[in-house]
Amino acid sequence: MPDLLRLENLSIAFDGVNVVDRLSLSVGRGETLALVGESGSGKSVSALGAMNLLPANARVEGGRHLGDTDLDRLRSRDWQGLRGGRVGFVFQEPMTSLNPLHTVGKQIGEALRLHQGLAGRAARARARELLTQVRLPRPDELLDAWPHQLSGGQRQRVMIAMAIANDPALLIADEPTTALDVTVQQEILALLAELRDRHGMGMLFITHDLNLVRRHADRVCVLFQGREQETGPVAEVFAAPRSAYTRSLLDAEPEGQPLPPRHSEPLLQATGIAVSFQRPRRLFMPRPPAFEAVRPLALTLAPGETLGIVGESGSGKTTLAMALLRLMESRGEIRFAETRLDTLTGGALRRMRSRFQIVFQDPYGSLSPRLPVSEIVSEGLRFHHPELDAAEVSRRVAATLEEVGLPRDCADRYPHEFSGGQRQRIAVARAIILEPELVVLDEPTSALDRTVQKQLVELLRDLQARRGLSYLFISHDLAVVRALAHRVMVLRDGEVVEQGECRELLANPHTDYTRALVEAAGLVDRSSPEPATPRQG
Repeated sequence: MPDLLRLENLSIAFDGVNVVDRLSLSVGRGETLALVGESGSGKSVSALGAMNLLPANARVEGGRHLGDTDLDRLRSRDWQGLRGGRVGFVFQEPMTSLNPLHTVGKQIGEALRLHQGLAGRAARARARELLTQVRLPRPDELLDAWPHQLSGGQRQRVMIAMAIANDPALLIADEPTTALDVTVQQEILALLAELRDRHGMGMLFITHDLNLVRRHADRVCVLFQGREQETGPVAEVFAAPRSAYTRSLLDAEPEGQPLPPRHSEPLLQATGIAVSFQRPRRLFMPRPPAFEAVRPLALTLAPGETLGIVGESGSGKTTLAMALLRLMESRGEIRFAETRLDTLTGGALRRMRSRFQIVFQDPYGSLSPRLPVSEIVSEGLRFHHPELDAAEVSRRVAATLEEVGLPRDCADRYPHEFSGGQRQRIAVARAIILEPELVVLDEPTSALDRTVQKQLVELLRDLQARRGLSYLFISHDLAVVRALAHRVMVLRDGEVVEQGECRELLANPHTDYTRALVEAAGLVDRSSPEPATPRQG
């Protein structure tokens, strides 16, 4: 299999600080090479450096070749023709990569105009063809849609359509499935594999998810702090890793199980809980029926228990949690301990809020960038306990930060100075400083590396054991759910598909929908890797 992309001793430094050190790798035609490692290991920087996409303060050294082209000899105009032409990119977050001011058709058409000179009807016809190739329904409607009107999976497919618009020889997919549901992940990766085989492309697949590497890559290159640890066929590397770092990644799967909850009266009970949204009314048209986001359902949660809520995007997981916390209007009865939450209003409801807290999916978006950690963590404490003096507030903040595994000297720093895992610990500290009885965890591990996920799961289990916390744990990552939840509820289109004891349900699902979720999550025996089937080059 001839090399398509070849990097020889690639080194990258920013202002004299090395972030990639003498990396050598190759990608053949029709082959998928996975570049794996934790956040900060140099995966994305290596790909961006190879394609000359780094800022001016970056110094790139070493050999870079695309087929017979020596990339180090290219002029600026040549690079513009290469990127988007012979090399396509699928970036990690399509919502920030797509222009919110342009329709889907205009953005795809721009790539066609720059590289093929297509415009007008010819460009629109080609854009429609590309949307059909990536299996998006109603392509004529989507051409006139805006990025915010699409789901995460649809936006990612639009990014793929743009990447393959000019029949590239090499496709670079940088974390293309982060934060997507497991079923959507499998659809996206199956689509990329089909396009690779159809067009004979080489693919550089950047990811931190070893389950996806196991199932979709031919070879794997492991990076740690910018240095290559080992490279080889997926089956060989996963079965007998040579480096200690690779072994630590393979062992980082969240494991174990939570302690059994205390047997007592339920802490949270919901009966007939339902949420609907009124659709907008068109001029001179009758009002359409309301959209039922959550159909009437019941649930209970005991003190010290974790209830996992799983399902695809749009299944109603977060909407249900918001309704239970009275952050969204709903129907039905909600009882917290001995109190009817659904009847409380005003000050009575505000006083109850210290007893239940929430940790959101994106800590960077939920933490104020203008406040230091001390003020972020203490904000709720100062609101609910105005009688505390400044010294006592500082003492409680320091103790809580230490409890979640953060150094006390981080109190005066700002969110942008921390890693994703550290920011999530700050969000947990903000929630538990009020000593709540219930914490809602809304996809808290979705964008974290496996090693960081494992650390966060262990922290949450430890806090639950010491404080007797109850968790409502929303996630599409069934491996994390299995490690943390006592019971699990599966939602689809706002309805309960099935529910029961977590490990039993995931081991023996009764419905096709749950079975599809389990299979897509790759909950398999780690002793028998399932690498991608080799193809002839």
